Amino acid sequence: MFAFAYLSSHQTTTFMLTEVFSARCEGIDASLVTVEVDVIQGIGVHLVGLADAAVRESLLRIMTSLQSLGYHIPGRKIVINLAPADAPKKGSVYDLPIATGILAASGQVELPLLPEFILMGELGLDGSVRAVPGVLPTVEMAIRSGRRGCIVPAESAREAVELDGIELYGISNINQALDILSGELDCSSLLAGRDCGNVPHKGLPAIDFSEIIGQEGAKRGLEVAAAGGHNVIMIGPPGSGKSSLANALAGILPPMSVQEAIQTSKIYSVAGKTRGEGLIWNRPFRAPHLSASIPAMVGGGTDVLIPGEISLAHNGVLFLDELGEAPKRLVETLRAPLEERQVTISRLRSKVSYPASFMFVAASNPCPCGYYGVGDRCCCTPSRRAGYISKLSGPLMDRIDIQLRLAPVPPSSIAAKGKGESSSAIAERVSAARRIQQERFAGENISTNAQMNNRMVREYCPLDTESGTALTRLVDKLGFSMRAYFRIIKVARTIADLEGRETIGMEQLMEAASYRFLDREKALEY
Repeated sequence: MFAFAYLSSHQTTTFMLTEVFSARCEGIDASLVTVEVDVIQGIGVHLVGLADAAVRESLLRIMTSLQSLGYHIPGRKIVINLAPADAPKKGSVYDLPIATGILAASGQVELPLLPEFILMGELGLDGSVRAVPGVLPTVEMAIRSGRRGCIVPAESAREAVELDGIELYGISNINQALDILSGELDCSSLLAGRDCGNVPHKGLPAIDFSEIIGQEGAKRGLEVAAAGGHNVIMIGPPGSGKSSLANALAGILPPMSVQEAIQTSKIYSVAGKTRGEGLIWNRPFRAPHLSASIPAMVGGGTDVLIPGEISLAHNGVLFLDELGEAPKRLVETLRAPLEERQVTISRLRSKVSYPASFMFVAASNPCPCGYYGVGDRCCCTPSRRAGYISKLSGPLMDRIDIQLRLAPVPPSSIAAKGKGESSSAIAERVSAARRIQQERFAGENISTNAQMNNRMVREYCPLDTESGTALTRLVDKLGFSMRAYFRIIKVARTIADLEGRETIGMEQLMEAASYRFLDREKALEY
Protein backbone atom coordinates (compact mmCIF):
# COMPACT_ATOMS: atom_id res chain seq x y z
CA MET A 1 0.00 0.00 0.00
CA PHE A 2 1.00 3.58 -0.62
CA ALA A 3 0.17 6.16 2.02
CA PHE A 4 0.54 9.92 2.49
CA ALA A 5 -0.85 12.51 4.87
CA TYR A 6 -3.40 15.16 3.95
CA LEU A 7 -3.37 18.10 6.39
CA SER A 8 -6.37 20.32 6.95
CA SER A 9 -7.00 23.09 9.44
CA HIS A 10 -8.87 20.69 11.72
CA GLN A 11 -7.31 17.22 11.44
CA THR A 12 -4.69 14.99 9.90
CA THR A 13 -6.07 12.20 7.72
CA THR A 14 -4.11 9.35 6.19
CA PHE A 15 -5.03 8.39 2.63
CA MET A 16 -3.98 5.09 1.16
CA LEU A 17 -4.62 2.82 -1.79
CA THR A 18 -7.25 0.29 -0.71
CA GLU A 19 -8.32 -2.98 -2.29
CA VAL A 20 -11.82 -4.41 -1.81
CA PHE A 21 -12.82 -7.73 -3.34
CA SER A 22 -16.08 -8.34 -5.18
CA ALA A 23 -17.19 -10.59 -8.06
CA ARG A 24 -18.71 -10.66 -11.52
CA CYS A 25 -20.81 -13.42 -13.07
CA GLU A 26 -20.18 -14.83 -16.51
CA GLY A 27 -22.78 -17.46 -17.28
CA ILE A 28 -23.42 -19.27 -14.01
CA ASP A 29 -19.85 -18.94 -12.74
CA ALA A 30 -18.34 -16.04 -10.82
CA SER A 31 -14.85 -14.58 -11.03
CA LEU A 32 -13.00 -12.22 -8.70
CA VAL A 33 -13.12 -8.45 -9.20
CA THR A 34 -10.71 -6.21 -7.30
CA VAL A 35 -12.07 -2.75 -6.51
CA GLU A 36 -9.06 -0.44 -6.10
CA VAL A 37 -9.73 2.95 -4.50
CA ASP A 38 -7.13 5.69 -4.21
CA VAL A 39 -7.43 9.27 -2.94
CA ILE A 40 -4.86 11.59 -4.55
CA GLN A 41 -4.22 15.24 -5.30
CA GLY A 42 -6.93 16.82 -7.43
CA ILE A 43 -10.70 16.94 -7.58
CA GLY A 44 -13.50 14.74 -8.89
CA VAL A 45 -14.46 11.08 -8.81
CA HIS A 46 -13.17 8.88 -11.62
CA LEU A 47 -14.36 5.32 -12.27
CA VAL A 48 -12.41 3.11 -14.69
CA GLY A 49 -12.39 -0.59 -15.54
CA LEU A 50 -14.95 -1.16 -18.31
CA ALA A 51 -17.99 -0.33 -16.16
CA ASP A 52 -21.45 -0.14 -17.73
CA ALA A 53 -24.00 2.62 -17.23
CA ALA A 54 -25.47 1.04 -14.07
CA VAL A 55 -22.03 0.98 -12.40
CA ARG A 56 -21.19 4.55 -13.48
CA GLU A 57 -24.51 5.85 -12.18
CA SER A 58 -23.77 4.29 -8.79
CA LEU A 59 -21.27 7.02 -7.86
CA LEU A 60 -23.88 9.68 -7.02
CA ARG A 61 -25.92 7.06 -5.17
CA ILE A 62 -22.88 5.98 -3.14
CA MET A 63 -21.85 9.52 -2.22
CA THR A 64 -25.36 10.42 -1.11
CA SER A 65 -25.60 7.20 0.91
CA LEU A 66 -22.33 7.86 2.76
CA GLN A 67 -23.28 11.45 3.55
CA SER A 68 -26.66 10.34 4.90
CA LEU A 69 -24.80 8.15 7.42
CA GLY A 70 -22.58 10.99 8.59
CA TYR A 71 -19.41 10.20 6.63
CA HIS A 72 -17.63 12.88 4.62
CA ILE A 73 -16.48 12.75 1.02
CA PRO A 74 -12.73 13.49 0.70
CA GLY A 75 -12.07 16.87 -0.95
CA ARG A 76 -9.62 15.27 -3.35
CA LYS A 77 -9.56 13.16 -6.50
CA ILE A 78 -11.00 9.70 -5.93
CA VAL A 79 -9.87 7.13 -8.47
CA ILE A 80 -11.77 3.82 -8.56
CA ASN A 81 -10.47 0.98 -10.71
CA LEU A 82 -12.38 -2.27 -11.30
CA ALA A 83 -9.85 -4.97 -12.16
CA PRO A 84 -9.38 -6.86 -14.41
CA ALA A 85 -9.86 -3.79 -16.57
CA ASP A 86 -10.68 -5.70 -19.77
CA ALA A 87 -13.65 -7.60 -18.31
CA PRO A 88 -17.09 -5.90 -18.47
CA LYS A 89 -18.60 -4.94 -15.10
CA LYS A 90 -22.38 -4.71 -14.99
CA GLY A 91 -25.12 -4.08 -12.47
CA SER A 92 -25.30 -2.55 -9.00
CA VAL A 93 -23.35 -5.22 -7.10
CA TYR A 94 -20.31 -2.95 -6.75
CA ASP A 95 -22.04 -0.23 -4.67
CA LEU A 96 -21.07 -1.77 -1.33
CA PRO A 97 -17.40 -2.53 -2.17
CA ILE A 98 -16.89 0.93 -3.73
CA ALA A 99 -18.41 2.69 -0.71
CA THR A 100 -16.36 0.58 1.69
CA GLY A 101 -13.22 1.28 -0.33
CA ILE A 102 -13.80 5.05 -0.21
CA LEU A 103 -14.20 5.00 3.56
CA ALA A 104 -11.10 2.87 4.05
CA ALA A 105 -8.95 4.78 1.54
CA SER A 106 -9.87 8.12 3.12
CA GLY A 107 -8.93 6.86 6.60
CA GLN A 108 -12.38 7.29 8.11
CA VAL A 109 -12.56 3.66 9.25
CA GLU A 110 -10.09 0.93 10.14
CA LEU A 111 -10.97 -2.37 8.41
CA PRO A 112 -8.26 -4.98 9.10
CA LEU A 113 -10.45 -7.88 7.87
CA LEU A 114 -11.15 -6.27 4.49
CA PRO A 115 -8.79 -8.56 2.45
CA GLU A 116 -10.48 -11.70 3.82
CA PHE A 117 -14.02 -11.00 2.57
CA ILE A 118 -15.87 -10.64 -0.72
CA LEU A 119 -18.50 -7.88 -0.76
CA MET A 120 -21.47 -7.23 -3.00
CA GLY A 121 -24.68 -5.24 -2.64
CA GLU A 122 -26.68 -2.29 -3.92
CA LEU A 123 -26.95 0.80 -1.74
CA GLY A 124 -30.01 2.90 -1.07
CA LEU A 125 -29.74 6.64 -0.49
CA ASP A 126 -30.23 6.03 3.22
CA GLY A 127 -27.33 3.57 3.48
CA SER A 128 -29.47 0.46 3.29
CA VAL A 129 -28.23 -2.56 1.33
CA ARG A 130 -30.54 -4.09 -1.25
CA ALA A 131 -30.66 -7.51 -2.90
CA VAL A 132 -28.54 -8.24 -5.97
CA PRO A 133 -28.38 -11.21 -8.37
CA GLY A 134 -25.51 -13.69 -8.53
CA VAL A 135 -24.87 -14.27 -4.82
CA LEU A 136 -24.89 -18.08 -5.02
CA PRO A 137 -22.18 -18.32 -7.74
CA THR A 138 -20.15 -15.72 -5.83
CA VAL A 139 -20.26 -17.64 -2.55
CA GLU A 140 -19.35 -20.84 -4.38
CA MET A 141 -16.35 -19.05 -5.95
CA ALA A 142 -15.31 -17.67 -2.55
CA ILE A 143 -15.30 -21.17 -1.08
CA ARG A 144 -13.14 -22.50 -3.93
CA SER A 145 -10.67 -19.63 -3.58
CA GLY A 146 -10.32 -20.09 0.19
CA ARG A 147 -11.82 -16.79 1.30
CA ARG A 148 -12.89 -16.43 4.91
CA GLY A 149 -16.33 -15.10 4.11
CA CYS A 150 -18.79 -13.06 2.05
CA ILE A 151 -20.81 -10.00 3.03
CA VAL A 152 -24.00 -9.72 0.98
CA PRO A 153 -27.55 -8.30 1.35
CA ALA A 154 -29.61 -10.21 3.91
CA GLU A 155 -32.32 -11.09 1.38
CA SER A 156 -29.80 -12.43 -1.13
CA ALA A 157 -27.90 -14.39 1.54
CA ARG A 158 -30.80 -16.82 1.84
CA GLU A 159 -30.01 -18.41 -1.51
CA ALA A 160 -26.55 -19.56 -0.34
CA VAL A 161 -27.16 -20.58 3.30
CA GLU A 162 -26.91 -24.27 2.45
CA LEU A 163 -23.29 -23.99 1.27
CA ASP A 164 -20.73 -24.96 3.89
CA GLY A 165 -17.15 -23.90 4.53
CA ILE A 166 -17.51 -20.11 4.65
CA GLU A 167 -18.75 -17.27 6.86
CA LEU A 168 -21.76 -15.80 5.08
CA TYR A 169 -23.08 -12.54 6.52
CA GLY A 170 -26.42 -11.03 5.53
CA ILE A 171 -26.56 -7.29 6.18
CA SER A 172 -29.24 -4.62 5.84
CA ASN A 173 -27.05 -1.48 5.91
CA ILE A 174 -23.46 -0.47 5.27
CA ASN A 175 -22.68 0.10 8.96
CA GLN A 176 -23.17 -3.59 9.63
CA ALA A 177 -20.58 -4.40 6.96
CA LEU A 178 -18.13 -1.99 8.61
CA ASP A 179 -18.72 -3.60 12.02
CA ILE A 180 -17.89 -7.04 10.57
CA LEU A 181 -14.74 -5.84 8.79
CA SER A 182 -13.45 -3.95 11.81
CA GLY A 183 -13.21 -7.22 13.76
CA GLU A 184 -13.95 -5.43 17.04
CA LEU A 185 -17.59 -6.41 17.55
CA ASP A 186 -19.43 -9.70 17.84
CA CYS A 187 -21.43 -9.88 14.61
CA SER A 188 -22.46 -13.53 14.83
CA SER A 189 -26.12 -12.48 14.78
CA LEU A 190 -25.62 -11.40 11.17
CA LEU A 191 -24.44 -14.83 10.03
CA ALA A 192 -26.79 -16.22 7.40
CA GLY A 193 -28.67 -19.22 8.68
CA ARG A 194 -30.00 -17.42 11.74
CA ASP A 195 -31.94 -14.30 10.80
CA CYS A 196 -31.48 -15.23 7.12
CA GLY A 197 -32.87 -18.74 7.36
CA ASN A 198 -33.65 -20.82 4.31
CA VAL A 199 -37.13 -20.59 2.84
CA PRO A 200 -38.02 -23.84 1.03
CA HIS A 201 -38.68 -23.47 -2.68
CA LYS A 202 -42.30 -24.07 -3.54
CA GLY A 203 -42.90 -25.61 -6.93
CA LEU A 204 -46.04 -25.54 -9.01
CA PRO A 205 -48.85 -27.72 -7.65
CA ALA A 206 -48.83 -30.93 -9.69
CA ILE A 207 -51.94 -32.75 -10.85
CA ASP A 208 -52.04 -36.34 -9.64
CA PHE A 209 -52.18 -39.00 -12.34
CA SER A 210 -55.04 -40.67 -10.48
CA GLU A 211 -57.18 -37.59 -11.18
CA ILE A 212 -56.79 -37.95 -14.96
CA ILE A 213 -59.40 -40.29 -16.42
CA GLY A 214 -58.28 -42.68 -19.13
CA GLN A 215 -55.26 -42.09 -21.40
CA GLU A 216 -53.40 -45.10 -19.97
CA GLY A 217 -51.16 -45.29 -23.03
CA ALA A 218 -50.12 -41.65 -22.64
CA LYS A 219 -49.48 -42.17 -18.93
CA ARG A 220 -47.22 -45.09 -19.76
CA GLY A 221 -45.34 -42.97 -22.28
CA LEU A 222 -44.84 -40.16 -19.76
CA GLU A 223 -43.62 -42.65 -17.15
CA VAL A 224 -40.98 -43.88 -19.60
CA ALA A 225 -40.07 -40.28 -20.44
CA ALA A 226 -39.68 -39.32 -16.77
CA ALA A 227 -37.62 -42.42 -16.03
CA GLY A 228 -35.09 -41.69 -18.77
CA GLY A 229 -35.32 -37.91 -19.16
CA HIS A 230 -36.71 -38.24 -22.69
CA ASN A 231 -38.42 -35.53 -24.75
CA VAL A 232 -42.15 -35.97 -25.42
CA ILE A 233 -44.81 -34.63 -27.76
CA MET A 234 -48.52 -35.28 -27.31
CA ILE A 235 -50.90 -34.82 -30.25
CA GLY A 236 -54.63 -34.96 -29.71
CA PRO A 237 -57.89 -33.01 -29.94
CA PRO A 238 -58.91 -30.35 -27.41
CA GLY A 239 -60.02 -31.79 -24.10
CA SER A 240 -58.06 -35.03 -24.43
CA GLY A 241 -55.91 -34.16 -21.40
CA LYS A 242 -52.62 -33.01 -22.94
CA SER A 243 -52.03 -30.08 -20.59
CA SER A 244 -53.16 -32.02 -17.53
CA LEU A 245 -50.79 -34.87 -18.34
CA ALA A 246 -47.91 -32.44 -18.82
CA ASN A 247 -48.55 -30.81 -15.44
CA ALA A 248 -48.92 -34.21 -13.78
CA LEU A 249 -45.47 -35.12 -15.10
CA ALA A 250 -43.92 -32.76 -12.52
CA GLY A 251 -45.30 -34.98 -9.76
CA ILE A 252 -43.44 -38.14 -10.84
CA LEU A 253 -40.00 -36.65 -11.45
CA PRO A 254 -37.38 -37.61 -8.84
CA PRO A 255 -35.92 -34.92 -6.54
CA MET A 256 -32.73 -33.27 -7.68
CA SER A 257 -29.32 -34.24 -6.38
CA VAL A 258 -27.26 -31.68 -4.45
CA GLN A 259 -25.18 -30.93 -7.55
CA GLU A 260 -28.30 -30.45 -9.70
CA ALA A 261 -29.91 -28.23 -7.05
CA ILE A 262 -26.82 -26.00 -6.86
CA GLN A 263 -26.52 -25.72 -10.64
CA THR A 264 -30.22 -24.93 -11.09
CA SER A 265 -30.17 -22.42 -8.23
CA LYS A 266 -27.14 -20.67 -9.76
CA ILE A 267 -29.10 -20.08 -12.97
CA TYR A 268 -32.00 -18.57 -11.02
CA SER A 269 -29.55 -16.54 -8.92
CA VAL A 270 -27.91 -15.01 -12.00
CA ALA A 271 -31.36 -14.30 -13.46
CA GLY A 272 -32.47 -12.62 -10.22
CA LYS A 273 -35.37 -15.03 -9.74
CA THR A 274 -34.53 -16.65 -6.38
CA ARG A 275 -37.09 -14.51 -4.50
CA GLY A 276 -35.04 -14.73 -1.29
CA GLU A 277 -35.20 -18.53 -1.16
CA GLY A 278 -32.56 -21.16 -0.53
CA LEU A 279 -31.48 -23.84 -2.97
CA ILE A 280 -34.16 -24.97 -5.40
CA TRP A 281 -34.89 -28.64 -4.76
CA ASN A 282 -38.01 -29.09 -6.91
CA ARG A 283 -37.31 -29.62 -10.58
CA PRO A 284 -38.30 -26.49 -12.55
CA PHE A 285 -41.43 -26.62 -14.69
CA ARG A 286 -41.42 -23.79 -17.22
CA ALA A 287 -44.39 -23.21 -19.52
CA PRO A 288 -43.75 -20.06 -21.59
CA HIS A 289 -46.50 -18.68 -23.80
CA LEU A 290 -46.17 -19.00 -27.55
CA SER A 291 -45.92 -15.22 -27.84
CA ALA A 292 -42.52 -15.33 -26.09
CA SER A 293 -39.72 -13.75 -28.08
CA ILE A 294 -36.64 -15.69 -29.14
CA PRO A 295 -34.38 -13.84 -26.63
CA ALA A 296 -36.91 -14.64 -23.89
CA MET A 297 -36.75 -18.30 -24.88
CA VAL A 298 -33.01 -18.80 -25.41
CA GLY A 299 -31.70 -15.90 -23.29
CA GLY A 300 -30.13 -12.56 -24.07
CA GLY A 301 -30.65 -8.88 -23.45
CA THR A 302 -28.98 -5.60 -24.29
CA ASP A 303 -26.55 -4.89 -21.44
CA VAL A 304 -26.76 -8.11 -19.41
CA LEU A 305 -27.11 -11.51 -21.10
CA ILE A 306 -29.54 -13.24 -18.76
CA PRO A 307 -30.68 -16.87 -19.10
CA GLY A 308 -33.89 -17.60 -21.00
CA GLU A 309 -36.67 -20.11 -20.48
CA ILE A 310 -34.65 -23.07 -21.79
CA SER A 311 -31.95 -22.45 -19.17
CA LEU A 312 -34.48 -21.76 -16.41
CA ALA A 313 -35.86 -25.23 -17.23
CA HIS A 314 -32.41 -26.83 -16.71
CA ASN A 315 -32.73 -30.16 -14.85
CA GLY A 316 -36.50 -29.83 -15.18
CA VAL A 317 -39.25 -29.56 -17.80
CA LEU A 318 -39.91 -27.07 -20.60
CA PHE A 319 -43.54 -27.35 -21.68
CA LEU A 320 -44.83 -25.75 -24.87
CA ASP A 321 -48.58 -26.02 -25.37
CA GLU A 322 -50.19 -25.70 -28.82
CA LEU A 323 -46.86 -26.27 -30.56
CA GLY A 324 -48.55 -26.27 -33.97
CA GLU A 325 -49.57 -22.62 -33.42
CA ALA A 326 -46.08 -21.49 -32.45
CA PRO A 327 -43.99 -19.41 -34.87
CA LYS A 328 -41.77 -21.77 -36.82
CA ARG A 329 -38.64 -19.74 -36.07
CA LEU A 330 -39.31 -19.97 -32.34
CA VAL A 331 -39.72 -23.76 -32.51
CA GLU A 332 -36.58 -24.22 -34.58
CA THR A 333 -34.45 -22.38 -32.00
CA LEU A 334 -34.90 -25.42 -29.74
CA ARG A 335 -33.09 -27.79 -32.09
CA ALA A 336 -29.51 -27.01 -31.06
CA PRO A 337 -30.16 -26.84 -27.27
CA LEU A 338 -32.03 -30.16 -27.39
CA GLU A 339 -28.97 -31.78 -28.93
CA GLU A 340 -26.13 -29.94 -27.17
CA ARG A 341 -27.88 -29.40 -23.80
CA GLN A 342 -26.50 -25.89 -23.52
CA VAL A 343 -27.04 -22.55 -25.23
CA THR A 344 -24.46 -19.96 -26.23
CA ILE A 345 -25.60 -16.33 -26.51
CA SER A 346 -23.37 -14.09 -28.60
CA ARG A 347 -23.48 -10.33 -28.91
CA LEU A 348 -21.04 -7.84 -30.40
CA ARG A 349 -19.03 -7.35 -27.21
CA SER A 350 -19.98 -10.35 -25.11
CA LYS A 351 -20.54 -14.09 -25.30
CA VAL A 352 -21.87 -16.36 -22.59
CA SER A 353 -22.99 -20.00 -22.30
CA TYR A 354 -25.74 -21.33 -20.07
CA PRO A 355 -26.65 -24.98 -19.39
CA ALA A 356 -29.93 -26.12 -20.95
CA SER A 357 -30.41 -29.80 -20.19
CA PHE A 358 -34.16 -30.16 -19.87
CA MET A 359 -37.01 -32.50 -20.71
CA PHE A 360 -38.90 -30.99 -23.62
CA VAL A 361 -42.63 -31.68 -23.42
CA ALA A 362 -44.88 -30.37 -26.19
CA ALA A 363 -48.57 -30.61 -26.96
CA SER A 364 -50.34 -29.94 -30.24
CA ASN A 365 -53.68 -30.33 -31.93
CA PRO A 366 -53.68 -32.64 -34.97
CA CYS A 367 -55.00 -29.90 -37.28
CA PRO A 368 -56.05 -26.21 -37.21
CA CYS A 369 -59.58 -26.96 -36.00
CA GLY A 370 -58.25 -29.58 -33.60
CA TYR A 371 -60.67 -32.42 -34.38
CA TYR A 372 -58.98 -34.47 -37.09
CA GLY A 373 -59.61 -38.14 -36.32
CA VAL A 374 -62.64 -37.44 -34.09
CA GLY A 375 -65.50 -38.76 -36.19
CA ASP A 376 -66.58 -36.23 -38.82
CA ARG A 377 -65.98 -33.12 -36.70
CA CYS A 378 -62.86 -31.98 -38.61
CA CYS A 379 -63.54 -29.17 -41.11
CA CYS A 380 -59.94 -28.83 -42.36
CA THR A 381 -58.86 -29.68 -45.87
CA PRO A 382 -56.01 -32.16 -46.36
CA SER A 383 -53.70 -29.35 -47.46
CA ARG A 384 -54.43 -27.33 -44.31
CA ARG A 385 -53.78 -30.38 -42.13
CA ALA A 386 -50.52 -31.03 -43.98
CA GLY A 387 -49.40 -27.43 -43.58
CA TYR A 388 -50.24 -27.48 -39.88
CA ILE A 389 -48.26 -30.62 -39.09
CA SER A 390 -45.40 -29.52 -41.35
CA LYS A 391 -44.50 -26.90 -38.72
CA LEU A 392 -43.19 -29.84 -36.71
CA SER A 393 -40.09 -30.25 -38.83
CA GLY A 394 -38.28 -33.53 -39.30
CA PRO A 395 -35.11 -32.37 -37.51
CA LEU A 396 -37.15 -31.31 -34.47
CA MET A 397 -39.12 -34.57 -34.40
CA ASP A 398 -35.86 -36.49 -34.62
CA ARG A 399 -34.94 -34.97 -31.26
CA ILE A 400 -38.19 -36.01 -29.58
CA ASP A 401 -37.89 -39.56 -28.28
CA ILE A 402 -41.52 -40.27 -27.42
CA GLN A 403 -44.44 -39.25 -29.63
CA LEU A 404 -47.88 -39.88 -28.17
CA ARG A 405 -51.23 -39.71 -29.93
CA LEU A 406 -54.19 -39.04 -27.65
CA ALA A 407 -57.82 -39.84 -28.45
CA PRO A 408 -60.86 -38.28 -26.74
CA VAL A 409 -61.87 -39.98 -23.52
CA PRO A 410 -65.15 -41.88 -24.08
CA PRO A 411 -68.13 -40.83 -21.95
CA SER A 412 -68.34 -44.33 -20.48
CA SER A 413 -64.90 -43.88 -18.88
CA ILE A 414 -65.92 -40.52 -17.44
CA ALA A 415 -69.12 -41.93 -15.99
CA ALA A 416 -67.26 -44.83 -14.37
CA LYS A 417 -65.41 -42.36 -12.13
CA GLY A 418 -62.70 -44.92 -11.44
CA LYS A 419 -59.34 -43.58 -10.30
CA GLY A 420 -56.13 -44.71 -11.94
CA GLU A 421 -52.71 -45.30 -10.47
CA SER A 422 -51.44 -42.49 -8.26
CA SER A 423 -48.45 -40.31 -9.06
CA SER A 424 -46.64 -41.52 -5.94
CA ALA A 425 -46.72 -45.14 -7.14
CA ILE A 426 -45.43 -44.13 -10.57
CA ALA A 427 -42.79 -41.89 -8.99
CA GLU A 428 -41.37 -44.87 -7.06
CA ARG A 429 -40.76 -46.79 -10.28
CA VAL A 430 -39.29 -43.70 -11.92
CA SER A 431 -36.91 -43.13 -8.99
CA ALA A 432 -35.82 -46.78 -9.05
CA ALA A 433 -35.03 -46.53 -12.77
CA ARG A 434 -33.12 -43.28 -12.23
CA ARG A 435 -31.00 -44.91 -9.51
CA ILE A 436 -30.05 -47.68 -11.93
CA GLN A 437 -28.96 -45.05 -14.46
CA GLN A 438 -26.94 -43.11 -11.90
CA GLU A 439 -24.99 -46.25 -11.03
CA ARG A 440 -24.52 -47.09 -14.71
CA PHE A 441 -23.20 -43.63 -15.63
CA ALA A 442 -21.16 -43.01 -12.47
CA GLY A 443 -18.04 -42.20 -14.47
CA GLU A 444 -19.64 -40.56 -17.51
CA ASN A 445 -20.76 -37.12 -16.22
CA ILE A 446 -24.38 -37.84 -17.22
CA SER A 447 -27.30 -39.14 -15.18
CA THR A 448 -30.04 -40.31 -17.59
CA ASN A 449 -30.37 -42.52 -20.64
CA ALA A 450 -31.51 -39.60 -22.78
CA GLN A 451 -28.13 -37.92 -22.31
CA MET A 452 -26.14 -40.81 -23.82
CA ASN A 453 -24.10 -40.14 -26.94
CA ASN A 454 -23.65 -42.73 -29.69
CA ARG A 455 -20.54 -44.19 -28.08
CA MET A 456 -22.38 -44.71 -24.79
CA VAL A 457 -25.34 -46.29 -26.60
CA ARG A 458 -23.03 -48.90 -28.13
CA GLU A 459 -21.33 -49.53 -24.79
CA TYR A 460 -24.31 -49.62 -22.42
CA CYS A 461 -27.09 -50.78 -24.75
CA PRO A 462 -25.79 -53.85 -26.63
CA LEU A 463 -28.36 -55.70 -28.76
CA ASP A 464 -28.29 -59.40 -29.54
CA THR A 465 -28.21 -60.49 -33.17
CA GLU A 466 -31.96 -61.06 -33.41
CA SER A 467 -32.91 -57.71 -31.85
CA GLY A 468 -30.33 -55.79 -33.86
CA THR A 469 -31.50 -57.31 -37.14
CA ALA A 470 -35.16 -56.64 -36.32
CA LEU A 471 -34.46 -53.00 -35.44
CA THR A 472 -32.44 -52.47 -38.63
CA ARG A 473 -35.27 -53.86 -40.76
CA LEU A 474 -37.81 -51.71 -38.94
CA VAL A 475 -35.75 -48.54 -39.43
CA ASP A 476 -35.34 -49.41 -43.12
CA LYS A 477 -39.03 -50.12 -43.64
CA LEU A 478 -40.38 -47.05 -41.85
CA GLY A 479 -37.74 -44.62 -43.10
CA PHE A 480 -36.38 -43.62 -39.69
CA SER A 481 -33.22 -41.47 -39.53
CA MET A 482 -30.02 -42.63 -37.87
CA ARG A 483 -30.71 -40.23 -34.99
CA ALA A 484 -34.11 -41.90 -34.50
CA TYR A 485 -32.37 -45.30 -34.57
CA PHE A 486 -30.21 -44.41 -31.57
CA ARG A 487 -33.10 -42.75 -29.75
CA ILE A 488 -35.19 -45.89 -30.06
CA ILE A 489 -32.40 -47.81 -28.34
CA LYS A 490 -32.19 -45.19 -25.56
CA VAL A 491 -35.93 -45.45 -24.90
CA ALA A 492 -35.72 -49.25 -24.96
CA ARG A 493 -32.93 -49.05 -22.37
CA THR A 494 -35.21 -46.95 -20.14
CA ILE A 495 -38.09 -49.42 -20.53
CA ALA A 496 -35.72 -52.24 -19.52
CA ASP A 497 -34.62 -50.20 -16.48
CA LEU A 498 -38.25 -49.74 -15.41
CA GLU A 499 -38.68 -53.51 -15.62
CA GLY A 500 -35.42 -54.20 -13.81
CA ARG A 501 -33.90 -55.97 -16.82
CA GLU A 502 -30.15 -55.89 -17.46
CA THR A 503 -30.50 -56.45 -21.20
CA ILE A 504 -32.72 -55.00 -23.92
CA GLY A 505 -35.10 -57.49 -25.48
CA MET A 506 -37.36 -57.51 -28.50
CA GLU A 507 -40.37 -56.44 -26.44
CA GLN A 508 -38.64 -53.28 -25.17
CA LEU A 509 -37.44 -52.37 -28.67
CA MET A 510 -40.89 -52.72 -30.20
CA GLU A 511 -42.48 -50.57 -27.51
CA ALA A 512 -39.81 -47.91 -28.01
CA ALA A 513 -40.32 -47.96 -31.79
CA SER A 514 -44.08 -47.58 -31.33
CA TYR A 515 -43.49 -44.16 -29.78
CA ARG A 516 -42.27 -42.74 -33.12
CA PHE A 517 -45.45 -42.70 -35.19
CA LEU A 518 -44.72 -39.22 -36.60
CA ASP A 519 -41.48 -40.45 -38.18
CA ARG A 520 -43.11 -43.05 -40.37
CA GLU A 521 -43.33 -42.66 -44.12
CA LYS A 522 -46.23 -40.39 -45.12
CA ALA A 523 -46.40 -39.08 -41.56
CA LEU A 524 -48.60 -36.22 -42.73
CA GLU A 525 -51.38 -38.72 -43.39
CA TYR A 526 -51.32 -40.29 -39.96
